[in-house]
Amino acid sequence: MELSVSISNQKCRSGILKAVAKLTGVDELKVDPEKGKLTVVGNVDPISVATTIRKAGYSAEITSVGPHKKPDQKPAGDEQKKPSTPTPMPDPSPAQCQLVAVTYTTYDSAFCSIL
Repeated sequence: MELSVSISNQKCRSGILKAVAKLTGVDELKVDPEKGKLTVVGNVDPISVATTIRKAGYSAEITSVGPHKKPDQKPAGDEQKKPSTPTPMPDPSPAQCQLVAVTYTTYDSAFCSIL
């Protein structure tokens, strides 16, 4: 989850981190002071995180909640995955072709009813 926080100096940063780190379920904390963004990773209630920050005397607003997005990592063994080449279609020979009968039926009635 991400929260918008006001971080004006190192004291604010450490106060916010100490307050949130005490919550159970917090696995990772990241602070971006330039953007005023706090990222919390773990199984923790977003409302309790925002409330804890506010009780510590800082402002906090929840901006996004969702699963943690890990950086793009290529799976092992797929580094040099070659594009697959299309399989050529077999050449149809006259011996494989079959004759199909098509018929056309006319109706004597001038009216057509669709139910």
